[in-house]
Amino acid sequence: MKACVGPEPDTGPGGGAHHGPDGAPGTGPDPGPGGPAELRRARAARRRARSPRLRPHPFGLRTRLVLAFLLVAAVGCGTTAALTYRAARSAILEQAQDTAVSAFREQVDALNIRLPVAEDDLRPLLMQIARQGKPRPWRVYAEYGTVRVSSTDRPSSSVITPELRARAADQRLPHGSFQRVVKGGTPYLTIAVPAVFLTRSAEGAPQRTGLVLYAVMALDEEEANVEAMVTAARDGALPALAVALIPALIAARGVLRPVRELRHAAHSMGRGRLDTRIHAKGSDELADLARTFNESAAELERSVAELRNAEARARRFASDVSHELRTPLAGMLAVTEVLDEDADGLDSDTARAVRLISAETGKLAVLVEDLMEISRFDARAAELHTDEVDAADCVRKTLQNRHWTDPAQVAPYLGEGIRARLDPRRFDVVVANLVGNALRHGGAPVTVRLWTEGDQLVTEVADRGPGIHPDVLPHVFDRFYKADQARTRSAGSGLGLAITLENVRLHGGTVTAANDPEGGAVFTVRMPL
Repeated sequence: MKACVGPEPDTGPGGGAHHGPDGAPGTGPDPGPGGPAELRRARAARRRARSPRLRPHPFGLRTRLVLAFLLVAAVGCGTTAALTYRAARSAILEQAQDTAVSAFREQVDALNIRLPVAEDDLRPLLMQIARQGKPRPWRVYAEYGTVRVSSTDRPSSSVITPELRARAADQRLPHGSFQRVVKGGTPYLTIAVPAVFLTRSAEGAPQRTGLVLYAVMALDEEEANVEAMVTAARDGALPALAVALIPALIAARGVLRPVRELRHAAHSMGRGRLDTRIHAKGSDELADLARTFNESAAELERSVAELRNAEARARRFASDVSHELRTPLAGMLAVTEVLDEDADGLDSDTARAVRLISAETGKLAVLVEDLMEISRFDARAAELHTDEVDAADCVRKTLQNRHWTDPAQVAPYLGEGIRARLDPRRFDVVVANLVGNALRHGGAPVTVRLWTEGDQLVTEVADRGPGIHPDVLPHVFDRFYKADQARTRSAGSGLGLAITLENVRLHGGTVTAANDPEGGAVFTVRMPL
């Protein structure tokens, strides 16, 4: 175990080789005994791990397209079957109805009946008419006053409705009427034809005899034929839908292929491959979408390239300036230290000017060191040298080295015995920047708390100042961000919180800023133990 050694106050990273979690120097991956084949499998596994896994959609666009196609096919089959059923049913029933009505009227017109009608004479005629029924034998009933005669053993039928009897008695319907009824689930055709005789009057209109004949014919055979047609249509619809599934899948595939290519291209661009393009062919809407995507991707690639070049130039400029200023600043600091020692022997105005130069030179030196630190982070050259240390002891060392030992200014509440694997110098920078920021912009006393949550080390720095404006909170870790835009310069370099964020990320942790409900700002750092 190593005790935490208080680092120097400067913020620049030291040299040295990178160490792994156990403190040993980092080494390259061992290719193992598998040779090139094993390496190829390892690379393929890494590529699969980096590639996004798309969650399957049970009701995705393909499924919806196929279902819509099948729904249209089903509606079309159903509509066709319904119209066919309706037309066929009407044709079958009307054919049977017309044949029966015409044949029954002919039979009635051919009757030779003596009036008044005798029941014994009428029954054989009714049985003869019944046997000659078309398209199949009928049951014939006759009504003459109170006389009721039929070709069956029952003188009357319950299938004949009062409505049909009333229409048969209507003088305006000399040729009778017919009606289709359903009795006990069986369809029937009922026909009523009055018996008439011709007169020698001038008008020659037929005269009623008072005898009305009724024919009852079951339509169960016609209904069976209709049901057979329905069954055939239903049985034929299922294979038709199965056959329709094939063009539905082909159509869905043709529609989804450009969409799938667009999805893969979007994921590829999301992984940073801005040179991704889609092969656009045809002149439909999907081809226009592909061309629009390609144009947008090309413009995005150009804009990102320009931004990256500008950012690289800016980083290189800051790094070069920082390195160029470091050497003359070292000389200036040495001179200002000598001037500070002799300032007491100078007159007041000269001493005040000397001290001002010394202070501003120190601020410039801090700014240069911070710029160099940020440049290392931007170049990904910052290294982490971790040791297992006592976290509470590291915080105490940080406060002591900055002379923040007055409880009225900084009040530490540190959990004892917390061992964590940290880079002591970078953890010192994190705590020092947060406490210094709280003292400059917040209000005393500043509290520093340290505890653990599960496998995380939590460090909290809170002040009693006015807090952070909600509009400023998202930008507190931005470089050179100023909450008050009218303020041209600040007491610090404007990079302290940005460096804190980079150091915490280097440890694999997070840092957040918030406002305490009781007042003041709260910065919380979470790092793995």
